[in-house]
Amino acid sequence: MAHEINEDLIRQIAQLAKLTISDEEIANYMPHMKKVLNHFSELETLNTDNIEPLITPVDLKSYLREDRVEKNISTEELLAGAPSSIGQLFQVPPVI
Repeated sequence: MAHEINEDLIRQIAQLAKLTISDEEIANYMPHMKKVLNHFSELETLNTDNIEPLITPVDLKSYLREDRVEKNISTEELLAGAPSSIGQLFQVPPVI
């Protein structure tokens, strides 16, 4: 395991996830995090040399439907659910 699971690491993870976390929650999460990471360490020991990679473990079929219009929604109805809009456009934070 590359990192020791401690309060500082839990706080750092919470900060990266933009979560507010209490000392009580940190104490609660630490054993769970250790258990999860220990499980991944166990998985690293498995020999997977002769195992073919899978895209999915089950055979999936693509079910296509006819492409048809079922209900027209006006621009005003769509924009009514948006947090903010400018004219007939959704307003989003700038991407840098």
